Amino acid sequence: MTEQAEAATTGKADFRRSLDAYRARRGEFRVVDVPTLQYLMIDGHGDPNGSPAFTQAVEALYPLAYRLKFASKQDLGRDYAVMPLEGLWWADDMDAFTVSRDKSRWDWTLMIMTPPWVDAGMVAAAADRVAVKAPAPARLADVRLATLAEGRCVQTLHVGAFDDEADVLARMHDEIVPGQGLRMVGRHHEIYLSDFRRVPPEKRRTILRQPVEDAAG
Repeated sequence: MTEQAEAATTGKADFRRSLDAYRARRGEFRVVDVPTLQYLMIDGHGDPNGSPAFTQAVEALYPLAYRLKFASKQDLGRDYAVMPLEGLWWADDMDAFTVSRDKSRWDWTLMIMTPPWVDAGMVAAAADRVAVKAPAPARLADVRLATLAEGRCVQTLHVGAFDDEADVLARMHDEIVPGQGLRMVGRHHEIYLSDFRRVPPEKRRTILRQPVEDAAG
């Protein structure tokens, strides 16, 4: 069901249900074509467990995302489900993810996908509304609206703690991707289907995604 058909039936678009890119199964590594999507984005660096900037980024994204949802429903008559938090992760040496797990070397961009009808003017107006509430999010001004074109990707579902991802990523990077005649491009992408602020580590569901291209390309 497309988001248009779902909205006509339920009154609310849910891109998590309508987009194939948000489907994954544990133990299955699947090649998907991810369309160009639009996100609220905010950047940072360092260990997410000990970085105030990471916590502040989350605290800026969520209220802005919900303010946009309310504005879309009220002003445009278009309701939608707020999408899950996502993250792009990278480092100068990608072994920092699969071998050393040295989180101090990680760079990241946290994101929440927004519908294509949300524009920069709506984001600015929503940010103004969020800013007047006390306390205002410390990094609200750092949030931007941008598109991401990932194209062909390999992805799977990881269930469990984030620190247990290393074996899954190593298999994806070292076996699955080259085994299909592909090579990694772009940045490691995680989609947090579970709210890690509330769900215990062993029950967290996370889509792990890696953009790829033909190895001979």
